[in-house]
Amino acid sequence: MKSILFIIGVLWLFAAEILRVYFIMPFPGSQQMNSIDLAYFISTHIVLLRLIGYALISYPILEYYRGKAWFPKLIVVLLGIAYIAVFYLFNYRFQADKMFYKAQHQWFANATNDTTNKNSLVIGVVINGIAKAYPLQIIGYHHQIADSIGGEPILVTYCTVCRTGRVYSPEVNGKKETFRLVGMDHFNAMFEDSTTKSWWRQATGEAIAGPLKGQQLKELPCNQLTLAAWLMEYPNSMILQPDEKFKKQYAELKNYDKGTVKSKLEKRDSASWKPKSWVVGIIQHNKAKVYDWNTLTQQQVLNDEIGNEPIAIVLESDTASFHAFHTDFGNNVLRFQKYANNLLIDTTTHTIWNMAGECVEGPSKGARLQPVQCYQEFWHSWKTFHPNTLVYQ
Repeated sequence: MKSILFIIGVLWLFAAEILRVYFIMPFPGSQQMNSIDLAYFISTHIVLLRLIGYALISYPILEYYRGKAWFPKLIVVLLGIAYIAVFYLFNYRFQADKMFYKAQHQWFANATNDTTNKNSLVIGVVINGIAKAYPLQIIGYHHQIADSIGGEPILVTYCTVCRTGRVYSPEVNGKKETFRLVGMDHFNAMFEDSTTKSWWRQATGEAIAGPLKGQQLKELPCNQLTLAAWLMEYPNSMILQPDEKFKKQYAELKNYDKGTVKSKLEKRDSASWKPKSWVVGIIQHNKAKVYDWNTLTQQQVLNDEIGNEPIAIVLESDTASFHAFHTDFGNNVLRFQKYANNLLIDTTTHTIWNMAGECVEGPSKGARLQPVQCYQEFWHSWKTFHPNTLVYQ
């Protein structure tokens, strides 16, 4: 009986420590499971689960040490050492926030003093007329940057495994919240708020486990484009600078922008509609639609509609910066073609527009199109979190 209790207790302890992390980190098979509720239960009850395991093995260990046989004592010592190793690895090495740390020194520079390669991709945010840019190479490692723009707190997030950049308001139930990286679900980063310990999905801003399950963070508009393209539109923008402490970690993402990193979780599939193919996703009127990046690169302008709402997705000459706009303008629906010098021309009114959506030539000069929030993402991520997505053909 004591041996059975001992075996059950040891297996219980090892399973609790391993599964608590296994379900929410990219171990083989873990991210294909719908196991968040179980993972959250284990995580929030880990102390109780440990106590149960300790209780199961305490009586057998006491009996083994009362006996004269040396072999059971050796087994206890060896398994104890193994448990300590597992405990250390799964609590201090394999946890997400022990692998990816928050920036400790967060500072910004203007375009003149900036050290960033101007061809680098950034997430750009404008609030109350103030612009800031966050290089993917920096936020890709940290996964989140808590900041404020124009007096408004923001949370800039990025998941390199899904190629998802999102900006949210960190206010939860009227309170400014702080978040830690807790792991991932279906390869997408998850954050835990410090107050309720709920888990929030980075790609959608939805709480998927915990007391606030089902609630949604308020999303804020952002753009992904090269720093050069961002500064063309916002020359007074401030740019996040690298934290020197994490120089090595940033260097590992040097080729991430172009999708040529060595990591199989972060590199690009150059063919279309493969798990790691790039796509552009848009959500309008609760309908999601996705566009192949290769098609956008070839055509440079995609005129389309979502839910009877006409839109256009355009690619800049750098083949990295992209935008989307509502194209119903006045009594017309504009249909764009690429024009010289990174400009667009409407085939009906023959007005000319720049990549910021501003008319620069024609009767509507000075008018602006309403932007549409759009995202670059890996195909496996978009279809996972938008299973009913429409596909542009």
